[in-house]
Amino acid sequence: MRIAVELDVAARMRDGTTLRANVYRPDGDGPWPTLLTRLPYGKDDLGVLTVLDPVQAARKGFMVVIQDCRGRFASEGEWTPFWFEEQDGPDTVEWAARLPGSNGRVGMYGDSYFGNTQWLAAFGQPPSLAAIAPGLTWSEPMDGLLARGGAVELGLALPWSIETGVNYLQRLRRETAPLIDEYDRLAEYGYWQLPVSDQAVLRRHPLADMGLLRAIDDPDFVARCRVAGRYARVTVPTFHTGGWHDVFLQGTLDNYVAMSASGRETRLLVGPWTHARFSDPIGEKVFGQRGSRHGVPTHELGDANDLLLAWFRRHLADDHGVELPEPPVRIFVMGSNVWRNESSWPLTRARHESWFLHSDGSLSRSGPSSDEAESQFRYDPADPVLTCGGSHLMSPEFPAGPLEQSPVERRSDVLVFTSAPLERELEVTGRVKAVLNAESSAPATDWVVRLCDVHPDGRSFNLCDGILRAGRDHRYEIDLWSTSNVFLAGHRLRVQVTSSCFPRWDRNLNTGDQSRKDHHVAHQRIHHAASRPSYIELPVIE
Repeated sequence: MRIAVELDVAARMRDGTTLRANVYRPDGDGPWPTLLTRLPYGKDDLGVLTVLDPVQAARKGFMVVIQDCRGRFASEGEWTPFWFEEQDGPDTVEWAARLPGSNGRVGMYGDSYFGNTQWLAAFGQPPSLAAIAPGLTWSEPMDGLLARGGAVELGLALPWSIETGVNYLQRLRRETAPLIDEYDRLAEYGYWQLPVSDQAVLRRHPLADMGLLRAIDDPDFVARCRVAGRYARVTVPTFHTGGWHDVFLQGTLDNYVAMSASGRETRLLVGPWTHARFSDPIGEKVFGQRGSRHGVPTHELGDANDLLLAWFRRHLADDHGVELPEPPVRIFVMGSNVWRNESSWPLTRARHESWFLHSDGSLSRSGPSSDEAESQFRYDPADPVLTCGGSHLMSPEFPAGPLEQSPVERRSDVLVFTSAPLERELEVTGRVKAVLNAESSAPATDWVVRLCDVHPDGRSFNLCDGILRAGRDHRYEIDLWSTSNVFLAGHRLRVQVTSSCFPRWDRNLNTGDQSRKDHHVAHQRIHHAASRPSYIELPVIE
C-alpha cells in the first residue's frame, strides 16, 4: 500500500494564528477515520512516532494528523505551556474533520503533554471529536506534574524547561549552546541552586516563562492544565494507558476511575513501563518480552497499539465487527510478570492490610508493643539522599524505574524496615499508603516513604514511593500512589523512611521558608509505640 504524506499543512485558529501539521493519508480517496495529536516537541520527534507510528496507522486505514502546538517549530504564535491548548484543540479537531479524505470523525491520541492536549480539547466538546486516548498524563497538576505532597517536582521542571527552551531560542535566532550546557550541568550544578523559586538556571537565558516552578503560586496557570474535577465536560469514550513506574501513573489511574464513574465507555491499560521506556530493561529489571508496549502481543489482538487502533476503529468508523476484549481493564502484574484482565479499578477484592514498622528494623503484620523505642536519624539538606530510580522524568544521570537500592539503604539518614522472608507469595495491587507518627526538630520538614521488593540474594528494588511536606510533630499520611506486584515466596518486603529524594523533589531547608538560601539540620524521630504506631497500608489480593 502507498502512503501519501503532506508536510506543514496550515490550520487557521480562531484568532488568526496559523498552526501547521503533517498529514499521513492511505492510498485512495477515503473517507478514513482521522487520528490527531498535538504536541510541543516537533512533528518528527521520535517520541510521537514511537507512541503511534503514523505510517503503520495509515496502512491500516487511518488518516493521521500530527500538529505543532502554538509557538512551536513550524507553528505561529507565542509559546506559553498549556495557555492556548483549550482553544487551539477544538479548532484543530474541526479543521482535521474537514480535511480531504476524512470521514468527519476525529480521535485524539498521545502521551504526556500531548495526553493533556486531548483533555483540554475534549473540554471544549468539538462536535467532530469522537474519542480520546490520553496516555501517561496527569489529572491534578499539583500531584505529580508541578508538585507532589507539597514538594516541588524539581527533577522534572528544570530539564523540561531547558529542553523546550532550545526551540524557543532557535525561533528567536539566539545561540543555544549555553542552554544545552546548562542541561548537561544540571546534576552537578543547576539542581543545587537556591532558592528553588528563583529559577536561576532559566533566568540566565532569554527564555519564555515556562511556568513549571512559578506555577505553584499561580492558580490561573495551574488551572490551565488541570483535568481533575472537569470530567463532566468530557462526552466521548476514553482509553487510558499508564506505566507502574511512570511519573504520571496516579493521574492516569485517577482519570480512568473518574471517567468510569461518569458512565462513559472507557478502558485502562497499565504496563511495567516508565515515562520513556516501554521494553526491557525497565530500570534494572527485566520483565520479559510480553511486558513490552510495542511489537509483542500483550493480549489477543496483538500489542498495545493494535488494541488502541481496534478501539479507535470501533468509535471512529462504527465498525462493530471489531472484537474488543470484554473486561475494560488490563494490567501487568510485576513479580509474576503476567498480564491480567480486570473488571474494574481499583480492584474491589483488595483487602487492606497494615504492616508495622518496628524499632528493631523489622516489618510485620504484628502491631507494636507498648514500650518500643523511637527510631531516629539526622537530615542535612546539604547532604540529601540522591534520587535512585522511581517514577520520575529527569536528566539522564537519574534513570527512572526499579533500581537496586543499596546506595540509598546504606545511608545513616535512611531508616530501613524489612520483613521476614515470605513463606508464600503475596500480591499487592492498588494504592499504597504509609502512616507515620513522627516528629522533627525543624519547624517544617519532609517525609519520604518507599516500598521495595527484596530478592533472596539481598537485592532491593523500589516499587512505589511518596513525599509529604509537613510540620514539626504529627500523624502523617503519605500517599505512595499505586503498584501491582507479587512478592514471591522467599522475597521480603522493605520500607524506607527518610526526608529527601533529591533532585527529584526539592530539598526541604528545615527553616519553614523555602524562599531563602539558608538551611538547618533536622533531627527526625519515628514512633513505634502501641499508642503511636507507624505502618504501611497495603492492598492485598488473595
